[in-house]
Amino acid sequence: MPKRVAVIQSNYIPWKGYFDIIHDVDEFIFYDDVQYTRGAWRNRNRIKTARGPSWLTIPVGPDENRLICDVRLPATSWQAKHWQRLLSAYEQAPFFAQLRPLLEEIYQGQQWRLLSDWNQHLIRAVAGVLGIRTRFRDSREFTLTGRKQERLVGLLRQSGCDVYVSGPAARDYIDRQRFADAGIEVIWKDYDGYPEYPQFHPPFLHQVTVLDLLVHTGPQAPHYIWGWREGGPPEGD
Repeated sequence: MPKRVAVIQSNYIPWKGYFDIIHDVDEFIFYDDVQYTRGAWRNRNRIKTARGPSWLTIPVGPDENRLICDVRLPATSWQAKHWQRLLSAYEQAPFFAQLRPLLEEIYQGQQWRLLSDWNQHLIRAVAGVLGIRTRFRDSREFTLTGRKQERLVGLLRQSGCDVYVSGPAARDYIDRQRFADAGIEVIWKDYDGYPEYPQFHPPFLHQVTVLDLLVHTGPQAPHYIWGWREGGPPEGD
């Protein structure tokens, strides 16, 4: 079978589409030895509150002259604040109690020093809750040279990739022929069609952290990410 690989920067408690890609591939590579950019999803995401969507942002400073893997985290006060905001937003959700021990361990059980370590740990933990069996790796495990697409193609070749699964935004800059010349097929992930689920504070919003889905749907969460494409109701219905 062709080996399917995705390569994406780590994000802070990503939305469900991020985990849809992880589920689609045999190997998921965190691409954190690249430039950190402000205003992206590396250190922030949204939750639903009674007042509408609200940002959870980790304060990492304005410096863009650093790699994602080198971004240091401040003292743990932000962890406590984010935990309290998650409690306020979701403690009454039907499946929050099931997720609470995991979140308490992450937010209160230890102090995190690097943004990349924090993000990757949380993503792996959520993937486990969702039953995802994809292998995780880090781009720093590989010997990479060149810039941009040349560097990415080299990473994929070293991973043994046959099929590269990319987010749709990359259509604007990916040269598919360059990948084809390396024996790698590029396919685009389609985020359209996700079904709505019971969610606090209408109107419904898809572009929020995956935690929103998990606390509202519990064991049915995989259905709302990828299972719906196979037809049939969520498990337990």
